[in-house]
Amino acid sequence: MSQELEETGNDELRPEYDFSGGVRGKYYEAYMQSSNVVVLDPDVAEIFRDSASVNEALRLLAKIAKSVTV
Repeated sequence: MSQELEETGNDELRPEYDFSGGVRGKYYEAYMQSSNVVVLDPDVAEIFRDSASVNEALRLLAKIAKSVTV
């Protein structure tokens, strides 16, 4: 929380912020098509600390799964 908000309790936008010409959701569709966000549970996030380690583990798992015959 910003210090100004804490001191004044004012959460209104400042006058210099003008969003009157903004379009809500303008980039939403493009973002949803190109974004692939995955939220890890805390215990998993302790093991896989970054996207590189997650990708490496999933590639290895996929390779193992392809090699196993049922």
